[in-house]
Amino acid sequence: MGELASYRLSEIGETNCRIWGRYSGKLDPLALFWTGSGIELNVQASELWVEVETDYDCHEQWMSVLVNGAHVSRQMLPKGRSEICLFRNMNPQETKAVRLMKDVQAMSDDDGACFLIHSVRTDGSFHPVKERRYKLEFIGDSITSGEGTIGAQKEWDWISMFFSSVHDYAALVSDACDAECHIISQSGWGTLTGWDNDPRHALPLRYEKVCGVLKGARNEALGAGADYDFSFWQPDAVVINLGTNDMSAFEQPAWRDEKTGQTFKQHKNEDGSFVKADAERFEQAVIDFLGKLRTYNPKAHLVWTYGMLGSPLLKLIEHAVWTYSVRTGDQNAAFILLPDTTSETVGSREHPGKKSHEAAAQVLTNYLKAYLAAK
Repeated sequence: MGELASYRLSEIGETNCRIWGRYSGKLDPLALFWTGSGIELNVQASELWVEVETDYDCHEQWMSVLVNGAHVSRQMLPKGRSEICLFRNMNPQETKAVRLMKDVQAMSDDDGACFLIHSVRTDGSFHPVKERRYKLEFIGDSITSGEGTIGAQKEWDWISMFFSSVHDYAALVSDACDAECHIISQSGWGTLTGWDNDPRHALPLRYEKVCGVLKGARNEALGAGADYDFSFWQPDAVVINLGTNDMSAFEQPAWRDEKTGQTFKQHKNEDGSFVKADAERFEQAVIDFLGKLRTYNPKAHLVWTYGMLGSPLLKLIEHAVWTYSVRTGDQNAAFILLPDTTSETVGSREHPGKKSHEAAAQVLTNYLKAYLAAK
């Protein structure tokens, strides 16, 4: 083993250091915002370390490490700056593909949350990272954040420990399709409202930003609230998995803004059907979001998915996607129903577990492989 040398990410260069997930454009340090964001390196060395800095007010940061595609470690990170070993005492003559992944979603209710990569140390050399065949973007809620993919079925605590970006369907589809992916996801958020009818918790409202769900002075300084440069990374397909929380809004009491007194509510009729005006309001939100996605991703195939936690909004979403295509003439959009979670495939917090994500990933992989290969 040789002497370890320290490198900033800007010194390694973009050919030898792949950045996963949306980021502000700043590398020294690199702020990781979204689920599954991180770095990928090809290193010929016996050991590799990374210097990270994390903070939080409530929800601690977790990270996973993949070496040559295998998930070799997962850990909670302490506050402050730390050096974490990604691998050690390996054959120095062989090159290892290494990915560090942020396992926790962007925590919108934790202003102190931050995850920075300052540098890496190694006794070897860096080599070009493999170019993936495709680029995929995934937009969703807790399902896409990987909530419930780890932990016992009986767990109900809403904590960072039960999120994992490694086992969610987005990661599985991307690996199977040989794709690099970006994930834009937030637990409890929807297309029109959040699960509790809060209209501020609609992901389409924050899509233009680097990570618009985050608040606080530190995240602002790191660039989370800046406009995202879509020319930097254009996906071949955008997969949207929203609707689960929009359905919850029909079951929940009205949301009320304590400052202004404003209220918002999605309603059902006495027979359990959706109030027509509210159903149409949700459909229009789907149509509008598809239009926004097309504006920023002019060549991407838009795939709206739904169904892993039931599908009561199925007809509304299908009709909205069809209406969008008819009104705009955009035939590059589709709807895919995903397999429902069962008692055998459920994970922690009654969310889809690993087996449920595998089933959903298989459906999406089969569809995307066929579609992208035919382009």
